[in-house]
Amino acid sequence: MGAAVKKTISLPADLAKEAEARAKAEGKTLSGVIQEALREARVGRRQQELRGIQGFWSRKAREQGILTEKDLERYLRA
Repeated sequence: MGAAVKKTISLPADLAKEAEARAKAEGKTLSGVIQEALREARVGRRQQELRGIQGFWSRKAREQGILTEKDLERYLRA
């Protein structure tokens, strides 16, 4: 992880209160809670992207009649 960069952000009051409560409950700083939430969001976006890629290639495989691993092996040998 690189050097920390200070930023000022605005949050709706209810979200700020929730974040502060979470920080207190977990023994973290508010900054730590925000960092964790952003990292989790990034992971979620990457998982969604991966599911999209998997879906695309699954459709392509079905279009070629590849439904099982044996079908894939036969396709790759051809």
